[in-house]
Amino acid sequence: MLDHSSPLPLHAQAEQWLRSFISEPPQNHGGLLPDEVALAKRLSISRNTLRAAITRLVNDGLLERKRGVGTRILPPRTATGLGKWESFSREMAAKGVQVENFHIEARWEKAEEHIAQKLQIANESTVLHLTRLRGYDDSPVVLFESWFHPNIPLNPDADFQQPLYQLITAHCDMVPMRSQEEITAIAANRILAKKLQVPKNSPLLRRQRLVTDAGQRPMEYAVNHYRSDRFIHSLDLYRNIS
Repeated sequence: MLDHSSPLPLHAQAEQWLRSFISEPPQNHGGLLPDEVALAKRLSISRNTLRAAITRLVNDGLLERKRGVGTRILPPRTATGLGKWESFSREMAAKGVQVENFHIEARWEKAEEHIAQKLQIANESTVLHLTRLRGYDDSPVVLFESWFHPNIPLNPDADFQQPLYQLITAHCDMVPMRSQEEITAIAANRILAKKLQVPKNSPLLRRQRLVTDAGQRPMEYAVNHYRSDRFIHSLDLYRNIS
């Protein structure tokens, strides 16, 4: 249950608990979320704190509120979308794909100018640089590279086998809330081609993102390269009729 002595805010802990709760059977097949009074009592938190956590899941498309009905748990989507940024392994698991880690390396380094600008820190500040080469079916599919703000208390010995944002949330009182994304197409240079096991100049999808907390404070700058022959990004657009 929730740890009231933890430095992690209760609404963030409640959000983590709800995400875990709705991902397990039988909740993961849909249905109604237990009523707020019962849930708040179960977690020993106020209804306002619980509602803050529920609102986050509503915004992420995991729950749906209906007046007079309650809060409905939405079945998981299997499409790969631009809105899915919190966990590559969980997204793939929802599609029945087991993600493999081909290489993981974390090291301290001096931030180059463009990275320092993204993280809003001084040039050559010491930052943690994480590289993860991941894929499935015995082939690398995506190269993840992340640089973390010095305020994020991670070190090279952290367990980067687990979902990254789960790890971040567990170790600091900053909760990832927003990801600003840019998607471009590039040709694989010699280094990327070797790591992703594709011919040089093969088309890759380059996805850059800046992750911030609720106060718009930078937490992570990431540059990810995807093999276009093994991976696509999809985007669902809805017309807003008013």
